[in-house]
Amino acid sequence: MDKPIYVSIIDLICLAMKQGPIRENAMSQYHQPSQLAALGRTWVDAWNARDLERVLTLYDDATVMTSDRIPAMGFDASGTVRGKDALRAYWSKALGLLPELHFSLIDVFVSPDSLVVFYENERGKKICEYLRVNDAGLIVQGSANHLPH
Repeated sequence: MDKPIYVSIIDLICLAMKQGPIRENAMSQYHQPSQLAALGRTWVDAWNARDLERVLTLYDDATVMTSDRIPAMGFDASGTVRGKDALRAYWSKALGLLPELHFSLIDVFVSPDSLVVFYENERGKKICEYLRVNDAGLIVQGSANHLPH
């Protein structure tokens, strides 16, 4: 009878150490943390300027955005809009309803291909915006995450 194989994180680290250091270019397709953090700050600055076209330059044409606010604004009942044109329509309507819109950046969290912008809006609500980027550094997927009520 074969024994079950158990692998721990320690086993994996030891294996990686035996194989030597990761090649310098092994993660070249990923973005530098400082670039992603800068993207997060730029995103907040563009929103605070109420410059929708500036915000949209940060997004890929085929971007997908999900928020529980999308159906409430009269857009797709699934809570997802697809493409930059649909995103423009959704955010144009939202900006028209929120003349005092302002985001106060709390922090930016990064991973190799995404960032989370943690901010407080003008109504004192804390929000985490998950933004995944493509190789060109454009946002291809976004998700607005609100505290449950």
